[in-house]
Amino acid sequence: MRWLTLYARSRQVPASLAAVVISAVAVWALAGDGSGVIGDPRLPVLALATGVMAASIGLSGQDFALDRTAAIRWVPRRAAHVLLCGAVVGVVLLTVQAMGEDMAATAFVVRDSAGLMGLVALGAALSSGQYAWTLPFAWLSFSFFAPPPTSAPMRVASWMLLPPGTAAGTWTALVLSVAGTAAYAVAGPRW
Repeated sequence: MRWLTLYARSRQVPASLAAVVISAVAVWALAGDGSGVIGDPRLPVLALATGVMAASIGLSGQDFALDRTAAIRWVPRRAAHVLLCGAVVGVVLLTVQAMGEDMAATAFVVRDSAGLMGLVALGAALSSGQYAWTLPFAWLSFSFFAPPPTSAPMRVASWMLLPPGTAAGTWTALVLSVAGTAAYAVAGPRW
């Protein structure tokens, strides 16, 4: 159990978790109009994107040589780290939502947290944990200001704002989640 505590501290998990909770609570407070109707998807996507960006800092360690000396294989550890971070970000938003104000459906939260975490993992594999947040930030920024998704490429580009059950949104999130997790698990963060 001690190795898990040391691993969590080396990956800045306590600070990341605090940032995830604070961002979810802040967005929940902003969404509190009292109607109880699920409406604009931008606020829950903002909470999820902020959460995965906060978790992205833990995708690289402090020392490359030290990380490579672990007694267990890195591939399952990295994959578990990405999947657990995505699950925590989604669960935090769903938990905050349970306090009274529904912002998004559960399927929406699961899809977007998985896709965004895969995007962050892909960013870590391409650039490093320090800059992993740039891919979801850029994609989120584009989605917020893009024209309405009337064509297939625009639906793929704005996948995180589409309603749950939309094929383009679901498949894009699935591909990003699988590709990002696999790239990060196999290659690790770029140093």
